[in-house]
Amino acid sequence: MKEEMRKIPGVDKLLYNNEIKKLIGLYGSELVTFSIRKTLDEMRTNILAGDEAIDLDEIISQIKIIIRSISDKSLIEVINGTGIVLHTNLGRALLGDHVLEELKPIVSNYSNLEFDLNNGHRGQRNSHISELMKFVTQAEDAIVVNNNAAAVMLILKTFAEGKEVIISRGELIEIGGSFRIPEIMKASGCKMIEVGATNRTKFSDYENAITKNTALIFKAHKSNYFIDGFTEEVELSDLSDLAKKNGLIFVYDLGSGLLRKPEGLPLEDEPDVRSSLQAGCDIVSFSGDKLLGGPQAGIIVGRSDLIQRLAKAPMMRALRVGKMTIAALSAVMRYYMKDEDLLTKVPIFEMLNRKKSDLKNLADKLQSEFDEFGIKSEIIKSKAQCGGGTLPQLKIDSLAMKIIHNGNRNYAKKLHQKLLELDKPILGILREGDLLFDVLSIKEKEIKYIAESVNFIMN
Repeated sequence: MKEEMRKIPGVDKLLYNNEIKKLIGLYGSELVTFSIRKTLDEMRTNILAGDEAIDLDEIISQIKIIIRSISDKSLIEVINGTGIVLHTNLGRALLGDHVLEELKPIVSNYSNLEFDLNNGHRGQRNSHISELMKFVTQAEDAIVVNNNAAAVMLILKTFAEGKEVIISRGELIEIGGSFRIPEIMKASGCKMIEVGATNRTKFSDYENAITKNTALIFKAHKSNYFIDGFTEEVELSDLSDLAKKNGLIFVYDLGSGLLRKPEGLPLEDEPDVRSSLQAGCDIVSFSGDKLLGGPQAGIIVGRSDLIQRLAKAPMMRALRVGKMTIAALSAVMRYYMKDEDLLTKVPIFEMLNRKKSDLKNLADKLQSEFDEFGIKSEIIKSKAQCGGGTLPQLKIDSLAMKIIHNGNRNYAKKLHQKLLELDKPILGILREGDLLFDVLSIKEKEIKYIAESVNFIMN
């Protein structure tokens, strides 16, 4: 072991190595020295565990790996060939080129984020979005926080800390990452009162649960799953009447964030913010990066007196959003003025609005590119999804390109993995031993790259 320990080079000696000097020129001495020390520490630990010392080439190789793991970009562009439009693991809603054009001058220059240009005094950042949000949703007032979970926590802590909140057992949802409604309620300091059953909750269940310590009635939209069969839930308008009768606040966690229903999209059965407020909800909260089609944000709309209390709550400063979110959300919201803008400038709606002929055109172009490289493929029918914890029942008729692999069942899996290792990764679908690319979530400008990449890996 002592002999192996003597083979560990000193840090100073490595810093004089020509290859290490090149790394210092590229990445700076601090990072390179840190990586050298980390590599030598790991080498020492491994020798103590019984391993032999590695040679100089391997040491330098390990140093490079550590340097790149720190310095190289981790968050990169990915091509989505899954057919899931709002893919949670791929960043949900795309903002599109029109929004990016509006963002550029805001983030690269000073802005009036908290400056009132009318009187020359300090302004409120929420003012840049509240009037627009109020107009589109027809709410009395609106504020924005960093995501919908934060929105729910702010609401519960402000209005129900130390008090009871009534919710149906069928709505104790998990919203992703093991983040559940009961845990949010506990963290907010309120007492959750479950009523009804998983599949059926009646008006009387809510009514009988009200006590002198009840603060609000809470309803959560089951946006990422559905219960079919022998079911029952209470209408929003009835819960609103019950809350008003007993002096309670009625909160609806809509989650999925559909502001209103543009014509031509398969959204007939999805509740929207405007209709929910019209049904009598005091407060509605929802996400910005789902069916709204914007950046990650939690949006709270409703009665002006309640929204103003939330805006002044101590927690609000910790949850507020920055200028990039406000600018992006504002840009997307303005497209809600006209359906034609919504369907052409908001990527998720453009994809959901694609006709059969559009999908066929995309599939034909992808197959044509594959043909150019001699790659055998087949256009097949596919069922795409909206995704992102929205519209769980909706299956969208789509088309997918299947790579023909001549019976080699492991080939598709290997190709799938190799495509994920590219500088611009491509995520396809592995299904029953085949590799598929659903064109619903693919942009036309990405088609050539997909074909070139598949050809590069195959050859």
